[in-house]
Amino acid sequence: MLFELWKHPRPTAGVFRQEGQVVVASHRLAKRVLADNERFSPANALDAVTPLPPAVLRELTRHRFRLPPTLANNDTAGHERIRAVFGEVFRPDRVAALRPWLTGLVRRRVAGLAWRLRAGEAVDLDAEVSSEVPLAALARLVGLEVGATGEVKRFSRAALELFWGRPDPDRQMELARIVGPYHRLLRSWTARAGGAVAEVRDEHGEDAATAALFFLLVAGQETTSQFLTLLAHELIGTPELLDHRPERIVEEGLRLHSSITSWRRVAAVDAAIGDVPVKAGESILVWLAAAGAEVGECPAEMVPGQRGSRKHLAFGAGAHRCLGSQLSRMESEVVIAELAPLLRRCEVLSPPVSDPNLSFRMPSPLIVAMR
Repeated sequence: MLFELWKHPRPTAGVFRQEGQVVVASHRLAKRVLADNERFSPANALDAVTPLPPAVLRELTRHRFRLPPTLANNDTAGHERIRAVFGEVFRPDRVAALRPWLTGLVRRRVAGLAWRLRAGEAVDLDAEVSSEVPLAALARLVGLEVGATGEVKRFSRAALELFWGRPDPDRQMELARIVGPYHRLLRSWTARAGGAVAEVRDEHGEDAATAALFFLLVAGQETTSQFLTLLAHELIGTPELLDHRPERIVEEGLRLHSSITSWRRVAAVDAAIGDVPVKAGESILVWLAAAGAEVGECPAEMVPGQRGSRKHLAFGAGAHRCLGSQLSRMESEVVIAELAPLLRRCEVLSPPVSDPNLSFRMPSPLIVAMR
């Protein structure tokens, strides 16, 4: 199975077989697969890439861990209703209303960083900005009291490694001992929640609502957090990009530096993708990053504002397109706008390094200092 896709050159074939999967790299074919839930089901989206041994499953079960079909992995009739409920949370007007509050939050944080950098201190932009801002925004929008950022990040990164990484059995058990107890905590939140979580709980049950909360808390903040770190690293190295408007920088960054490099589907019926026949039950890897690098007037270059840039698939496509796309864009635009003066004057002491993973970049700390 292909891992660490960011290290692989963009393939010449639009669809091909490799290591037991059908890999779709063409933008046109990737969009078609993501939009066709009848033939290409999302049911395997949250399945563990590295099979979980019985002991690990027992550890998770001990904490009543379950991931029934809810959002990303839902190919049932209930998906439309669950998505509609959470869609109200992420309505564009509600997201836009957060901007003044978020701008103030980021401005205060950047002011503190500027003082430390001017004093000669090295700072971790990943921990100080990228990790804090998306979680704070998501919590405010959904109405969660998530507690310390470090605790949430420990859980979310453990979940990404457990389900999309390739840990050995001992590491799987370590991760399960992080994910399981936090999932129990999420279940307790679900039991007393109001708003969208309560609606899903009352209509579809506690398991479905907890699973939705699990996915939102992982994907709803971790993906934007990772993207901000990757984008900040790119902008420090090529500061002339900061001459462009933040929204254009962000859109082009999503096209070429998205934190999600691939997503999975499973063939629900015998079908064909391009000229490659696919049997029912076969796993399909949609190479989102390769598809994004195909669009635009200058697809191989980062050119903010270039025509066609927004055709990327960083947020997916079809009925399972990311609910938080507008939130992620707004957060990223605010962070880049406020952080730009510092990025122009910083140098990288320690670049982010991504752990082996099928779908998520998971960059490590980005340590910077003032030039």
